[in-house]
Amino acid sequence: MPEDARPKEIDVSSRDNFHFLTLPMALNYQRNSYTLWKAAAITFLDQSTVDIFDPRKVVLMDISEVREKLTKHKLALQPNKHIDTWMRISTAINKLSNGDIRELFKVNDLDVIKLRKCIQVDNKKDFPYLSGSKIFNYWLYVMGEYTPLKLTNRQEITIAPDTHIIQASIKLGVTSLDLDAAAINREIVSNEWNELLRGTGMLPIDIHTPLWLWSRAGFPDLAK
Repeated sequence: MPEDARPKEIDVSSRDNFHFLTLPMALNYQRNSYTLWKAAAITFLDQSTVDIFDPRKVVLMDISEVREKLTKHKLALQPNKHIDTWMRISTAINKLSNGDIRELFKVNDLDVIKLRKCIQVDNKKDFPYLSGSKIFNYWLYVMGEYTPLKLTNRQEITIAPDTHIIQASIKLGVTSLDLDAAAINREIVSNEWNELLRGTGMLPIDIHTPLWLWSRAGFPDLAK
């Protein structure tokens, strides 16, 4: 998966790892995910730009410095919107968890329901894009896969219906919507997966990766 570009030098339990998996996620909108996470890794490994992943340092930078660091390796492609998103989320992490997003998970008891309320309701404007339904759910999934977090109420993480998931859902007949309608009504696709898997012991978010890879590979024959 694209997030596998995460530098192996990062301790999975560290603040760096949590911020590396959080901040670029908010820039993952209508762009190639592999290119995004490769740029994030290069930016992290560059000593002149690594501090951009530390919210406590970001809030002390002026906007031109943040822009320079985020665009140096093309982590940010939009010189205004992406920079604003990064700075707003960094500010929120400082305000809500003293510059360490691990604390945000702790104060919300590692509970998906509480985290959803915190980020998608109470502080929605402070977490642009990250608070969106698609990215928020996938972000929680990634945090569970690439950190030691053991989230509770994990069944509340819905499938993240990006283009690949929508295409796979149509291919499998899970949704009767066409591609354009499904892209507009992503919540419908999520609900259809919830209903399909209810009582099976499988969680919708757990099938995200195989569906995403299957679609990206052009739907190779599953029988082979």
